[in-house]
Amino acid sequence: MPGLMKIRIGTILGIDGDSDPGPFGEAVTAMEDLGFDSLWLAELTSRATPDPIVGLTWAAARTSRLKIGPGVLVLPGRNPAVVAKQLASLDRLSGGRLLVAFGLGLPDPAERAAFPIPAGQTRGQAFDAALVLVRRYLGGEVVDGVRVRPDPVQQPFDLWVGGNAPAALVRAGRLADGWLPSLVTPEEAAEGRAVIEREAAAAGRRIDPEHFGVSLTYLDASLSSGKDSLSNGKNSIPEVLLASIARRRPELDPAVLVPKGLDAAVRRIEEFVAAGFSKFVVRPAGRPPSTGGTVSPTATLEAMAEALLPLQT
Repeated sequence: MPGLMKIRIGTILGIDGDSDPGPFGEAVTAMEDLGFDSLWLAELTSRATPDPIVGLTWAAARTSRLKIGPGVLVLPGRNPAVVAKQLASLDRLSGGRLLVAFGLGLPDPAERAAFPIPAGQTRGQAFDAALVLVRRYLGGEVVDGVRVRPDPVQQPFDLWVGGNAPAALVRAGRLADGWLPSLVTPEEAAEGRAVIEREAAAAGRRIDPEHFGVSLTYLDASLSSGKDSLSNGKNSIPEVLLASIARRRPELDPAVLVPKGLDAAVRRIEEFVAAGFSKFVVRPAGRPPSTGGTVSPTATLEAMAEALLPLQT
């Protein structure tokens, strides 16, 4: 099966991204010219990375082939009709290039305060209810008197989810069209896929075998700086990433989740491919391609392309 899958490599402007149009535009143009499959933007209200819908619209206007996606778009706490309107509009304006992955949002009080949910509901319950409604709106249904237009170019419109907690795996199998986790090992990803496929079968559904991906961060020493990284035993993984790993995967050594260098990233992707995964969103730990510090955005992306894009099939 792995040999028949379409391997695709995208990259993400993540938690340290900024909204300076100069380097951002340079990075977006380079991604398309170099042959990356997709550009993803993280959603973080309290950091300088662009709003994903706005940033992706801007990127779509500058490109013709590059796919675009929010990685991941926080769903609970949003109006499902408005979400569907934004997604359908962007898919149409981009010529059907939009990819979508939803998530609960970071477990950070400052971030979650920006997306309040109704009293008496958990974030998971709000997520599930909203996901069902977004799908109905994108499918052209009238819900509570609301019909969302325009229709997206892509029909049906696939909705992926992130997360690797047990409830997230159930959600992926029963409600979603694909799975894009982060901070997982290949072994954990394979186990998660098995759970998702069992849940899908129990719900009378089938997840396309091409719809399993991973968001992967690798360590790029050329992008790290002493003031925002730790080197003692952590291979200079930036502090903000260490903090995220500590919150989400406190039982694991961060070095297990973050390959050191592009050669190690290639090997890790090959391990994921062997486990049945075929879509990848890859970013260097440290300053991202849009803000490369002393390393230009294009230099970072060129190195990534040389190492990673031969994996695409």
